[in-house]
Amino acid sequence: MNMPTQTLQSEEGDVRLSSRKQPFNLLRWFSLISMAVIGTVAVALGAVSTRFVITESVQRDALLTSQFIQTIALTEVRHVSIPNVRSMGELLDPRKDKDFPDVDPMARANARGEFLDHIEHLPDVILANIYAPDRMVIWSTNPALMGTTIHADEDLERAFASRTAVSASYHDVDKSRMEQKFVTPPEFIFIENYVPLFDADGEHVTAMVEIYKEPEDLISRMERGLVLIWLATALGGGLIYLGLYWIVRRAAILLAAQQKQLITNETFVALGEMSSAVAHSLRNPLATIRSSAELALEFDNGPAHQNINDIIGQVDRMSTWVRELLQSLRPLTDEPEPVNLVAAVHDSLMAFEQQIAKACVHVVFEPKDTPMVLSQQMQLTQILNRLLANALEAMDQGGTLTVILEPTDARDVSVVVSDTGRGMSEEQRSMAFRPFFTTKQGGLGVGLVLVKRIMERCGGTVSLDSREGEGTSVRLSFQRSP
Repeated sequence: MNMPTQTLQSEEGDVRLSSRKQPFNLLRWFSLISMAVIGTVAVALGAVSTRFVITESVQRDALLTSQFIQTIALTEVRHVSIPNVRSMGELLDPRKDKDFPDVDPMARANARGEFLDHIEHLPDVILANIYAPDRMVIWSTNPALMGTTIHADEDLERAFASRTAVSASYHDVDKSRMEQKFVTPPEFIFIENYVPLFDADGEHVTAMVEIYKEPEDLISRMERGLVLIWLATALGGGLIYLGLYWIVRRAAILLAAQQKQLITNETFVALGEMSSAVAHSLRNPLATIRSSAELALEFDNGPAHQNINDIIGQVDRMSTWVRELLQSLRPLTDEPEPVNLVAAVHDSLMAFEQQIAKACVHVVFEPKDTPMVLSQQMQLTQILNRLLANALEAMDQGGTLTVILEPTDARDVSVVVSDTGRGMSEEQRSMAFRPFFTTKQGGLGVGLVLVKRIMERCGGTVSLDSREGEGTSVRLSFQRSP
């Protein structure tokens, strides 16, 4: 009864262990975190800029409106000839007409009418109210508000208390405010301005002018400004994100390549130390076995002759393994030099002439030019010999060996070695350049690894394409010699 539970717990532990071992994905986490940070900063900047534009625009419009109304009031006062009247605020409240018995009521009404006519016909005005110090509406473009006393209006009270112009912007009509009774309701954002009018000494507020405006031109300019702000913010944030993403992506790729190279180097160092110890330990016993076998071969012509030859052949094969292993793990320190690629291919083909004839392989190699490439003569010969040997081993029943030179561009040239042999499966292709992987019986699996190391050391690349039953093609890309 306990076995299923223990198995389940073991599986859960394995799952937790495997989840902990997942490598840190720098690019993914940077993408998420940077997008969140840049997006937050961009939205905050856009909101602050939007608020600043709206506030500054409203304040600027309020300042101009206040200056305009006060200028009109001062101008109208100068044009009237009424004794003891030195400010427009003293003329606006009809209830004070009786306080000036020596003044013609018609003169006061005319002066008041001139000012109110200017207020009523201000551009973009949708409602205008004038308040007496006791907060009663003494005049309004909406006759229904005249005679109404407004209570608990914070903006109005602040304007009377501070004796400065107060402005605010609204998007919707506040039905709870008695003074917002528009004859024509606003369609967009509308602005409320309180403009105080003072007595002649400038100490007391004698009237408060309230102006509701819907400045279409200002609103359209604000909307265009907000669109530009958000577009610039989005574009700037996107460019910053893409720039940082590109840098981090390159860094992640470089780190991954360096980590892979570091692991490969550590592997080769460990294998080199181990292989060197094994190779040196095997060389002397192998040499002794071969010498003894050769000596026995001289004194024996009987049935054991074939067995002795087999011993010598196997000793030579093991010696070749040891030599290839040491060679593949040896560090490459020589600098690249100009090498004639066509001459190197010809030399390798000549070296395999007997094996090519024995295997009945047809060779196709017709170069049209003789490019000089950056490599090393000995290592280039070693690479070509390794590829030709692999191709001939894959065509033990005959076939065609094709060597083609393809100029990639003005700086690179490629040589493609193709055969019509057995080919490789997809899984074998994916593991072809891994150390100690081989498809040959008794092979060591360091040939293509050594080819790749030499090509990369000289600034070139190697790639392999193969189809099972159709053959294999290996492309070596070299840098041209300057």
